Amino acid sequence: MVNLLNLERVSKSYGVRPLLSEVSLGIGAGDRIGIVGRNGDGKTTLLEVMTGLEEPDSGRVSRQRGLLIGYLHQGDELDDTHTVRESVLGGRSDHEWAADPRTREVVEVLLAGVALDRAVVGLSGGERRRCALAALLLGDHDLVVLDEPTNHLDVEAVAWLADHLVQRTFALVVVTHDRWFLDAVSQWTWEVHDGAVDVYEGGYAAFVLAKAERQRQAAASESRRQNLVRKELAWLRRGAPARTSKPKFRIDAANQLIEDVPPPRDRFELQRFATQRLGKDVIDVEDVDLARGERTLLSRATWRIGPGDRIGIVGVNGAGKTSVLNLLAGELAPSAGRVRHGRTIALQHLTQQLDHLDPEARVLPSVESIRRLTKTVDGSELTATSMLERFGFTGDRLTARIGDLSGGERRRLQLLRLLLMEPNVLLLDEPTNDLDIETLTVLEDFLDGWPGTLIVVSHDRYFLERVTDSVWALLGDGQISMLPRGIEEYLERRLPAHLEPRVDAVPAAAAAPAAAAAAAPATADAVPATSRAKAGSAEERAARKVMARIDRQLERLAEREAELNAAIAAAAQDYERLATLAAELDAVTAEREELELEWLEAAEAVE
Repeated sequence: MVNLLNLERVSKSYGVRPLLSEVSLGIGAGDRIGIVGRNGDGKTTLLEVMTGLEEPDSGRVSRQRGLLIGYLHQGDELDDTHTVRESVLGGRSDHEWAADPRTREVVEVLLAGVALDRAVVGLSGGERRRCALAALLLGDHDLVVLDEPTNHLDVEAVAWLADHLVQRTFALVVVTHDRWFLDAVSQWTWEVHDGAVDVYEGGYAAFVLAKAERQRQAAASESRRQNLVRKELAWLRRGAPARTSKPKFRIDAANQLIEDVPPPRDRFELQRFATQRLGKDVIDVEDVDLARGERTLLSRATWRIGPGDRIGIVGVNGAGKTSVLNLLAGELAPSAGRVRHGRTIALQHLTQQLDHLDPEARVLPSVESIRRLTKTVDGSELTATSMLERFGFTGDRLTARIGDLSGGERRRLQLLRLLLMEPNVLLLDEPTNDLDIETLTVLEDFLDGWPGTLIVVSHDRYFLERVTDSVWALLGDGQISMLPRGIEEYLERRLPAHLEPRVDAVPAAAAAPAAAAAAAPATADAVPATSRAKAGSAEERAARKVMARIDRQLERLAEREAELNAAIAAAAQDYERLATLAAELDAVTAEREELELEWLEAAEAVE
């Protein structure tokens, strides 16, 4: 494999804090690397040193001669005097760019709703971000470096981007807190921490397993952190994300590591507690109409939300997800119908805004003003300082001015303050924005034992599947529709529309050359882009169905194995009975192993 870039004993500090300490790494042609780590531990610094934007304090960075690097910053370098067409498409006219399938697909997905002749200066932050990403993907690079590329993308755009990146031939380095996305695109995971970079083979699931295994073998001095990692691993093995990517580890090893770990939460016990706290009535939406400007978001929609429900809401950007949360919170009135709240609900709403926090207040006093002591699920008490430490506030950050906090720190503080108010109904609007993976696992752990009604809007597929039990969608028909198969069903219903050019996106002037190209005889190189994409999508959907079927069979076999082991223990003196039971157990074990191999083969098509 051709080596594109090497770091040799690289060190970099800011002030007295070392972010990178004698780090040696390499990137080969075609490598796809995901980078994880806590906010402030040096992920972006590592990217800037690799790409040459920052010089190391010591050590050496070598790059292949003529290496073309594309870098998506967390900001952007768009020229405000240009139009979108000039910034993304180099000023190409419609018939030029629309005739190229790859360009047409990128424009169709990432620039949906953005007029090409619109001035860059008037774009929102999210629109600018999508323009910058589209421009980078349409360039010609050997190495693409992406810093939080899923920000401002909805669930289906994230799924499309993952598929797009896997099909491209360039090397990829990506920093993201989106764990589903990491698993979908990464062949390697680098963890940045304490000045070092640890390398793991595989995506996020493999990283969690390897990290848990390293911690198990080491002295267990950080027991809480280890428990969180093992708990997350149990979710990965049992939950939906385990079916979304090829595992990079042996199933037997994973089962052995988590055999004593219970599911992340007891749904029925939590619902029982929630009913005690809330009663039977929580929020009822009855024949509601809701509009935003000229657009109808809901039309005679009816929805009953009960005690202990844990609901995820998905939909394209602009579908009205935030408006629906505002409606449920009572902050937005319907134009027809009504929204009824139960008499005992104590509702808290996490919005996307951070400006309500007093910038002059200090972190610890702002938390103690809400609650000095809080009780955990097991009945023990935690001080405000302990809670802040769980959410990443230690040392001088405990007494820092809120105005001096980073966006991620303010988001963490906002979440903690809200949770300490002890609501029994919690509405979360994009709660993962600006949070690193370690903080997300702490939040997920907190929510696992939280007995209330939870409604989440998030583009973070992993978080949504991890903390909710049902997925509802705004599909543009004026209703809120439950999706029994969750996000997979949503993508199946939405994504095909993205892969076909919109009529309004390709003007008449561009349609003629595109039609002519379609009518021309196919050559060996001509058609494969769309036909391969459709064939690949069909193959992947079929593989996912096989994996889902096998998962159900494996669950039944696991139950039968447990029953047989219990029966064998009970029949210790009945040798004839023991022989019969042992023979059946052998057959069940053999069937399970065969199904696991079939699952792995199906997973090959999903990677």
